[in-house]
Amino acid sequence: MKKQINDPKTKFIKDSDEETREYILQKNKKTKTAAIIIGSFLILLIIGIIVSGVSFDFIG
Repeated sequence: MKKQINDPKTKFIKDSDEETREYILQKNKKTKTAAIIIGSFLILLIIGIIVSGVSFDFIG
């Protein structure tokens, strides 16, 4: 099995004008849209858990 070496130059978010391929996320419209969708889903999930807890009298 090939062992991977962590590259210290790897960035978490890449700006669109940078000339590197070592990045995890890129700062563009697609990434921002995905982050909004995932965040909205998580918020709705949390609200649903709270509402179901209140309606089944688990909370308060």
